[in-house]
Amino acid sequence: MEQNSLLASPEERRSALRHLMLTDHGFLRLLWTHEYEIAPGVWRSNQPNPSRIEQWAARGFKSVVLLRGMIPGNPIYDLERDACSRAGLKLHMAPLGGRALVPPDRFLALLEAFKTAEEPFVMHCKSGIDRTGMAAFLYLVAETDTPPEIARRQLSFKYLHLKTSRHGILDHMADAYLAAHRATGISIRDWIETAYDPEAITARCQSGEAPE
Repeated sequence: MEQNSLLASPEERRSALRHLMLTDHGFLRLLWTHEYEIAPGVWRSNQPNPSRIEQWAARGFKSVVLLRGMIPGNPIYDLERDACSRAGLKLHMAPLGGRALVPPDRFLALLEAFKTAEEPFVMHCKSGIDRTGMAAFLYLVAETDTPPEIARRQLSFKYLHLKTSRHGILDHMADAYLAAHRATGISIRDWIETAYDPEAITARCQSGEAPE
C-alpha cells in the first residue's frame, strides 16, 4: 500500500481526470458502476472516479483493493491514490492479469490484501468484469465458507464475463482449482503455493480445450 507523492496541484488532478474520462473511457462508467456486494462488507466494482471514491467513503468504506497493474506516474493510478487519500480510504495494490495468468506470488499477495484490507472494502479493475471476477472468486473461497462451485459464479455472464473471450484463461484457472478441490479438498492458498501451474493451464487454454 502506498499513499505518498500525491498529485501536487489542481491542474495535475484535472489532467489526470481528463485521462481517466477520455483515454480510459471513464465517461462510460459515470452511471454504470457495476457494483455488487459479494459478502458482508466486501464489494466488487469497476474503476471509480474521484466522486465515486468520495461516495464510498460517505457510505462507510475503509479500503480499496486495486487489481490493475499501474505504477506511480500513471495518471489513473495517481488520481485514485490522491482521491483515496483525500477521502481517508486505504489503497491496497494487488495487480492481476485478465488475459494472462500471473505468477503464484501475485495471487498470494492478493490473498494477503484480503486479510489486511479493513472492511468494508471494494475491489476493482477497469470494468469490474474479469480480473475483479477472479479476485471475487478467490476471496469467497479463501475467506468465507462459500463452496468453490458457488464462488465460481463470480466469473459468469451475470457480470458480463465471457469464457469464450481471451479472458477465458481465468475460467481455466478457476476450473483447475475446482478439480483439485473436488479430488483432495485442498485450500486455495495451498493449491496456489504447491500445485498452481500457469504454464500448463495456459497451454490447455491455447489448445482449444474448453473450461468446464
